[in-house]
Amino acid sequence: MATATETLTLAQWFSPAFPVGAFAYSHGLEWAIESGAVHNPASTHNWIAQVLAHGAGWNDTLLLAASHRAADEATLREVDAIARALAASRERLKETDLQGAAFCKTVSDLSGRPLEGLCYPVAVGWAAQGAQLPLELTTQMYLQSFLSNLAAVAMRLVPLGQTAGQALIRDLTPRCIEIVHRALPSDLDNLTSTTFLADIAAMKHEIQYARIFRT
Repeated sequence: MATATETLTLAQWFSPAFPVGAFAYSHGLEWAIESGAVHNPASTHNWIAQVLAHGAGWNDTLLLAASHRAADEATLREVDAIARALAASRERLKETDLQGAAFCKTVSDLSGRPLEGLCYPVAVGWAAQGAQLPLELTTQMYLQSFLSNLAAVAMRLVPLGQTAGQALIRDLTPRCIEIVHRALPSDLDNLTSTTFLADIAAMKHEIQYARIFRT
């Protein structure tokens, strides 16, 4: 059972106020909205649910868990290399690299523990290990933070109303818990991604003429 301090530490890490710049990234969703593939609450729900269960949500959970369990820095760097190799496009790599760098800098400054050069889920897992934060709760809150950021993109661009956006987060939060329960007994041999349209959306976003988000 997580302590109040552990829970609130994770709440701070995944708060919009924590300076990782998550608000600047749409994970390709901006192009999906521009193209009309995502255009209402139902299509937004379906798109994000698939990304969570069969794309970056699933893989990031496995990568975060592997870095949390890493016995040494050599193992950690191997996990980080795998995470970077999984990036399906230049923007996906930029998204995880820049958020990871920002997270590393802030956590290092706060904790005094050196942390640098890691992509986002790997940095979170390693930092959580160092802070002795529970893996299950860390992955659940990481996934819900990812979900919330994508919902915020849809609220701005679909446009999805605030109430509909919050309902989306509420409805998909159990999916985050279910993904974690399936992922934690697994290892990196179970990395996979079948969200091909989301990957293509990220590639298309690289050359999108008018855009608000960095990815």
